[in-house]
Amino acid sequence: MIGVFDSGHGGLTVLRALVDALPGRSFVYLGDHAHAPYGNRTPEEIYGLTVAAVERLFAQGCRLVVLACNTASALALRRLQQTWLPCHHPDRRVLGVLVPMVEAITGVPWMADIPAGRHAGEPRSVAIFATRRTVQSQAYPREIGKRAPEVEVVQQACPDLARLIEEDAPEAEIRRAVRRYTASLMDKLEHGTPSAVMLGCTHYPLVAGEFAAALPAGVDVLDQPALCARSLVHYLARHPEFDDDGGAPVTFLTTGDAAKVTRLATRFFGRPAPFARSIP
Repeated sequence: MIGVFDSGHGGLTVLRALVDALPGRSFVYLGDHAHAPYGNRTPEEIYGLTVAAVERLFAQGCRLVVLACNTASALALRRLQQTWLPCHHPDRRVLGVLVPMVEAITGVPWMADIPAGRHAGEPRSVAIFATRRTVQSQAYPREIGKRAPEVEVVQQACPDLARLIEEDAPEAEIRRAVRRYTASLMDKLEHGTPSAVMLGCTHYPLVAGEFAAALPAGVDVLDQPALCARSLVHYLARHPEFDDDGGAPVTFLTTGDAAKVTRLATRFFGRPAPFARSIP
């Protein structure tokens, strides 16, 4: 089984793409709704909650877990991979949504040997909308800069947007928030119009149309769920030991109120998503 983790509903957008790309595979989705949102928590809180969630998924029989949460991927994944997994679960793996996006923006494989002082390409700019903690981590500018120093990365924190989407706020309220954040980002750009936009929170694909309407015409909005699904397919082809077949196609778990979570989940997953309470 493959585990998929997010702080709330947002990761269901990634899960749907994974299920579509890998039919016949078994997934366990865990939403930490009891502690959502993560975007306003401290890095230590995010790390601790992420480790606890991964442990729960390992206990469910998952040997591979995808962090379908940009905040957890940006603030917890590297430490988890480098220190926690080798000590506690050396035979298991945890992946994140950050890597596929960086590869898509730079065109450079994550594990490529990058020579110092390599020739930069034509200057271009990439805009990133994300939670406050993802922006503060500087994970995306750091990793993009290593591989494509010619890319100007301009970030915009959207502190309330994930919450508004999670709470199914009125469309007009969400539209106003998106337009406010988009206008703020456009004011920061040195080159006028970004060559691409990355929605760096898995909630945001649900309002991708609002971002496209608020941005200049022709700006490419990257599809994070689709990119993550393609990346996982390639990973499993390289690591068939994690490519398990299993029982039920998808199991949905939450640390919060299962009935309430289930009522909102269909909008994110695009089909019925019956959640059960995850007991520690």
